[in-house]
Amino acid sequence: MSKARFAVYAVILAMLSAALVRTTVGLQQRADQYAFFDPLIDAKRLIGERFVDAVDDKKLQQGAINGMVEALNDPYTVFVPAEDRAEFTKELTGEYVGIGAMVQLTDGWLTIVTPLEDSPAFRAGIMAGDRVVEIEGRSTLGLPVDECVRMLVGEPGTQVAVVIERKGVRQPLTITRAAIKTRSVKGFHRERPDGEKWMYLIDPGRRIAYLRITQFTPRVADEVRDALAGVMAEGGIGGLVLDLRWNPGGLLPEAVSIADLFVDSGTLVSTRGRAVPEQVFKAHAGGTLPRFPIAVVLNEQSASASEVLAGALVENDRAIAVGTRSFGKGSVQVVIPLDRGGGELKITEQGYFLPSGRSITRKDDSVQWGVDPTDGFYVPLATPELIDLLRVRREQDILHTGGGDPGQAEERWSDPEWIVTFLKDKQLGAALQAVQKRIDGGEWQPTGRPLEQGKAVVSDELRRARQTYDRIAKELVRLESRIAAMETGAGAPEEAPADLWADDLAIVGGKLRVLDKGGKVIAELDITGEDLERWLLNADVRKPEAPKPD
Repeated sequence: MSKARFAVYAVILAMLSAALVRTTVGLQQRADQYAFFDPLIDAKRLIGERFVDAVDDKKLQQGAINGMVEALNDPYTVFVPAEDRAEFTKELTGEYVGIGAMVQLTDGWLTIVTPLEDSPAFRAGIMAGDRVVEIEGRSTLGLPVDECVRMLVGEPGTQVAVVIERKGVRQPLTITRAAIKTRSVKGFHRERPDGEKWMYLIDPGRRIAYLRITQFTPRVADEVRDALAGVMAEGGIGGLVLDLRWNPGGLLPEAVSIADLFVDSGTLVSTRGRAVPEQVFKAHAGGTLPRFPIAVVLNEQSASASEVLAGALVENDRAIAVGTRSFGKGSVQVVIPLDRGGGELKITEQGYFLPSGRSITRKDDSVQWGVDPTDGFYVPLATPELIDLLRVRREQDILHTGGGDPGQAEERWSDPEWIVTFLKDKQLGAALQAVQKRIDGGEWQPTGRPLEQGKAVVSDELRRARQTYDRIAKELVRLESRIAAMETGAGAPEEAPADLWADDLAIVGGKLRVLDKGGKVIAELDITGEDLERWLLNADVRKPEAPKPD
């Protein structure tokens, strides 16, 4: 045999050996996967054969999938059943086919909160506050919102017959359904008199624009470009307030595209995971807007892609952050269809990291997470202030028709004090004032509280955690009293725990002594709160019985 032929045989033999090894490994992996399902198959068979009632195989299947998902202990990995895919896609993309209106139940009736811009509902003359009393001849009184919405949506070009009630007068309407793309970029106020278009130039004198991004849906970066292009065409941009409060996130590429509008070089964000290689997203000089001061407004509900955008701008020294620390969701999910129409799995695949390399993921033991406000621009809101702000903001979001109220007070949107007083928005007021001072004086000047290296944020979080703890503790005390009363009323043989001391005694400031078995004092503790008795009742202690008389 020639050496050349022997070499060829050797190569073929090596290739066959490698293929055999791969096949063997593959078969072993497949066998391991099948072995994983053996007890599940047995459990399913036993339940089907032995359970007292007939079982629903589909529910068992979905329950098994949900069980695996729940075992991951990840709130962002979810199973979407096939019947829920349409609603899930609608929430993810902001796109659906219907009449285009936000609705709610009021006094049992389906009621219009606001028609959407350029929607069939708006073109049909439907107004905020209108009652939809009938859909296709069926009364909406007492119907769940989801059922009403299912009757309103449908295929594009089809019609739906409704009856609208306004000021006691009912009017039948036939509305042609159309594809609805909810806009994710809003301005600070709607133009008058038509009230449909958003206004973006909040301070005309200084040419300061305001954009609020509600979610990172497909093409939201185009919406941002269009809004800013409109302002620039009217005389340029002197500054920008970018509001990301209550933005839960969305598509990472959209956040990266928006950041790339303002940053001309450097890292914007990076992602990596166990099953995917690291990917670094860089800024590009092409298409970058002229440099102007930017204030990003954040709160505890700014999450995920919102934090990517804010972190990219702040860490590239392109913006300041105003408000409070963001939510802390530093993970990336992908949506993967399951075979044979079995629904979808939204699974956490990667984590993302800010330009500094820091993860913003919030865990139970985290001290630092999210994106912090810039030092000097920490603006927290108390609960009553937050409620007032949301009430006024909701009014601003409503699309009114027929012009504005002639008796409405003068609006001074470029005045931060007016924003705080009439719009109840301290954070927006602080952000606008910061950009104004930066334009007027050339430097950023604090308009909020010092951050103190994050201590202020942690203290605020600690305060809220303690408030939650106190509410739960009070509820536990109430439940203990209720259980004791029910046990007494039911004649339960087991006695309810007795008080260790009278409720009217003042124990705060007193002492608690712990003695060992021989009576030696091993600890003496100061009593600093009112919860001692409740904890002792649930601990391994008991009140000694009084000695019986001889």
